[in-house]
Amino acid sequence: QAVPGALLPASAGHGAVPSPLLRQDEQLELLEHLDFVVRNVAELRKEVEELRNSLQHLAVEVVGEVRTHLEETQRMTRRRRFPFPRERSDSTASSSIYFTASSGNANTDDGESEGGYSTANAESDYDRESERESEEGEDEMSCDTVRTVRRDSLDLTPEDESPLVMDSSVEEGLGQLLEQADRLHGGDEQDRREGFQLLLNNKLAYAGQREFLWRLARAHCDMWELTEDADERRSYATGGKEELELALQKWDQSAECHQWFAILCGQVSEHESIPKRIQAGYVFKEHIDKAIALKPQDPQLYYLLGRWCYRVAHLGWLEKRTVSALFETPPTATVQDALQNFLRVEELSPGFSKAGRVYIAKCYRDLGNASAAVLWMDLASELPGNTKEDAEIEKELEEMRSVCEE
Repeated sequence: QAVPGALLPASAGHGAVPSPLLRQDEQLELLEHLDFVVRNVAELRKEVEELRNSLQHLAVEVVGEVRTHLEETQRMTRRRRFPFPRERSDSTASSSIYFTASSGNANTDDGESEGGYSTANAESDYDRESERESEEGEDEMSCDTVRTVRRDSLDLTPEDESPLVMDSSVEEGLGQLLEQADRLHGGDEQDRREGFQLLLNNKLAYAGQREFLWRLARAHCDMWELTEDADERRSYATGGKEELELALQKWDQSAECHQWFAILCGQVSEHESIPKRIQAGYVFKEHIDKAIALKPQDPQLYYLLGRWCYRVAHLGWLEKRTVSALFETPPTATVQDALQNFLRVEELSPGFSKAGRVYIAKCYRDLGNASAAVLWMDLASELPGNTKEDAEIEKELEEMRSVCEE
């Protein structure tokens, strides 16, 4: 092949034989750098596309808000043009609007609305008329808003007395719901889909309950596993993560909240760029460590930590360089660390999972202990495959066996 003159040494004569300037290992390193650049360009293109879509949605929202504002302005103009005759109220006792419930027929006083809520304010007659028309004609005030505003009313009993009436019924209904959700989570694909829908249907009633929220986040994880579409998976993982971000602000001492938040961070990161995936790894480790500190006898937590250690121990050259470039203290873990966590799972719950035993075999294989690897492959084969992960790990088990036989 023709070689450009730039690739020949400056002192070479016309009869010099061209030789590559880079050794084979340097060429491989250059190819890896180029691969890194290509992948980052692809990620950048994807992020630009997402930004473009977000800007389009924002433009639609802005147009909608402007249209709503113009309609409201036109309606207010019509009211000023055709004022309705009414008596003037001289109430100046309060500068805020408050509501008090009324049982019975609607009062015909000017300060009381048709729906049974009386208002008192020190604003202008025009503002009161706008409030009244909004309540009567458009019904824009939700029950939740009314209840929130009513807490400021002097006519109500103290706030801490009202929830006591609902405690027993809420607790009884929540207990039955959680029991059913746990049962469906342990079932097949249809059961887990039904469990997710069940929790969504009851979110309004129990959104303030810790035990409900982490189960709802767990159901998001189930749907992420059951869904193949990338956008839907991202939506499920992001929704569950947002639920637990709020929950952890109130219940930082909940091992389950930390556990499922870590899992959801990992699921969300599968749709992100390399730097964000690495950052998610730090968050995952942080919350798994907190969960273990709060619940040290849970085998699932040690299995998750073992998976993290095994993944970090097998980071590729490109990933290690990226971690070193982005973070001052890169995560460190060895195959031995992973093995100790997987063995801890078996200690706490023998036969906890098929995948756990396969990972023990993989660790022993990587450490050069072939006999122990074969032993744990045999132990893994004894367990049934109950989950999607078990079905995937079965393929790895078959590949490992074929390599050992060779």
